[in-house]
Amino acid sequence: MVAPLGFEYGRVMTDALATVDAAIDALLAEHDPSSMSTAEFRGHQFDAGLGFVHFPKGRGGLGLPPNLQRHIEKRVVEAGREPEDPTQFFRFLAGPTIEAHGSDEVKDRFLRPMYTGEEKWCQLFSEPGAGSDFAGLATKAIRDGDEWVVSGQKVWNTLAHLADFGMLVVRSDASLPKHKGMTYFAVDMRSDGVEVVPLRQITGEAEFNEVYLTDVRIPDAHRIGDVGEGWRAALTTLMNERTAIGGGAPKQGGGAIGELVAVWNKLPTEEKTPARQEAVMKLWVKAEALRLTNIRGSQNRRVGNPGPEGSVAKTMFAELNKDVYALAIDLLGMSGQVDYDYTYRAPETLDVSGMEGGPRYAFLRARANSIEGGTSEIMRNILGEQVLGLPGEPRVDKDVPWIDVPRS
Repeated sequence: MVAPLGFEYGRVMTDALATVDAAIDALLAEHDPSSMSTAEFRGHQFDAGLGFVHFPKGRGGLGLPPNLQRHIEKRVVEAGREPEDPTQFFRFLAGPTIEAHGSDEVKDRFLRPMYTGEEKWCQLFSEPGAGSDFAGLATKAIRDGDEWVVSGQKVWNTLAHLADFGMLVVRSDASLPKHKGMTYFAVDMRSDGVEVVPLRQITGEAEFNEVYLTDVRIPDAHRIGDVGEGWRAALTTLMNERTAIGGGAPKQGGGAIGELVAVWNKLPTEEKTPARQEAVMKLWVKAEALRLTNIRGSQNRRVGNPGPEGSVAKTMFAELNKDVYALAIDLLGMSGQVDYDYTYRAPETLDVSGMEGGPRYAFLRARANSIEGGTSEIMRNILGEQVLGLPGEPRVDKDVPWIDVPRS
């Protein structure tokens, strides 16, 4: 008799959880997180296979389902290690990309210091002339022996002012169609010719930046994937980015919807009209549906990189966040327009959800949710084509050499 699929999956997960707990117990028995720096303890955690648990053994993982990572983080934080550093957001993008496409030398060089936080990363994808059409990028790379000379401009580069390395995709062969002439690199952000210029946002922050690259030399040893395979490697980054942005599952009533409910609870009784109550409840239901969907998606995810489900989560998170904080500001009335500091600042951390700054900040920051990681419009195209099987939009330049594609 064959066991039901659900039963088999449950048994596998039970065994995996037992393996992880045993590894955590051994780690904590040998290394007390309260007696050493976070970076030092994270190094031991990586070596124990508890850094990127779904990576292979010897690469910071144990080859187990990725949804066990939250359990690991919870236990080690409870044991005394510092909570997750928000500036390390990009290791959840760069790490899986390097593991999937990098050479052994690249993995050995970058994965461990990325996980420990000794090297921070940023993402250098979008360009002024190639935003939503990422494959249309123009930043040029010319090979010179064992190095590549790169020149161009990138934009919307979150926390680039703090980064040690950047995930960089360039045009390495302009004679090929745009998706085939791209190559992916790790660029040292302290290299000669790299200039980071802040972009002030409506929040007053300069969380985003422009990055100018002028004859920057990158060793071929820092190439991630084969020459011309930058599009494939970039898709791995983007899929993980979308899951990282929208794939969270806070406790019921937590997250952004919790902030909205808190605003509602503080309203005077006379302002709690049935229409307003209905609006709050509709968003609560949507938030709960997204939370449960993300839990289900996490449970179903096996070892490997996420698929289109990341685009579902990211799209719904972005649109829901905007709606939640728009209603919160509406409920606050005129008081929602004051008590916020618009002073220019270059932040030392990252708050994708906007929750750390309260509803006034989050209302402004949430605008970015529908842009970063791919616009909501692009996400809907992906879902229509890859999930629903709808016909794709006409792409007349798909097979045309990039150099011959007309540009404005």
